[in-house]
Amino acid sequence: MIGAAPAPRIRALGEAALSVEFGDRIDEAVNARVHALDAALAVDPLPGQAETVPSYRALLVVFDPERADLAAARARLANLAAHLPAEPGAGRLWRVPVLYGGEAGPDLETIAAHAGLAPEAYVARHAAGRYRVHMIGFQPGFCYLGGLDPALAMPRRAEPRLRIPARTVSVGGFQTAIGTVAGPSGWHVIGRTPVRPFNPARDPPFLFAPGDRIAFRAVHAEDWDALDAEAAGGARVAERLA
Repeated sequence: MIGAAPAPRIRALGEAALSVEFGDRIDEAVNARVHALDAALAVDPLPGQAETVPSYRALLVVFDPERADLAAARARLANLAAHLPAEPGAGRLWRVPVLYGGEAGPDLETIAAHAGLAPEAYVARHAAGRYRVHMIGFQPGFCYLGGLDPALAMPRRAEPRLRIPARTVSVGGFQTAIGTVAGPSGWHVIGRTPVRPFNPARDPPFLFAPGDRIAFRAVHAEDWDALDAEAAGGARVAERLA
């Protein structure tokens, strides 16, 4: 069991949802407890449970309002949280190709200089990391990833861009992320992946899930068109390693 962890704060959100809050910061251990509880509820759902939504530090549990007994659910959640396994399920491991730098990563040189590294060294260290999908949000399928080497971090841009391309790989503070659709961003864009993390025509539409792990693989510009065409045609392109 996860030992010496404080009891979570359980808050009612309206009449049909409870938020189980394990902490107030981005933290690997806190996020591990979120996913451990989510996994437990997937195996043995609460009466009336309709949906669970994990975030960095909390698990939202949504109920059918006609079947909800929030008092009983609160007690059950508190008991489950007190007896979580030491480690949640490892999740799937994916290798994701990324074209770093150039037009695909216009901020690479700036962020590498901030880290005191040559762009090639920054890419090597970023691609060497193993990242955990802490949560999905902001855009459909957008992956917030934990595990960034602190030496590669950089505060977000003072002036956000109004629009960056779909499927960017970016760094904001001590986080890195895989985007999905074009939109505004204050993060530093270091590359782009041909992988479609979100495809509404696919079942399920999200390729990655909270708790999955990501390994990046740097690819050359001459390989981009072929990979992008494969992905546009429905190929997964991301390699499932485990």
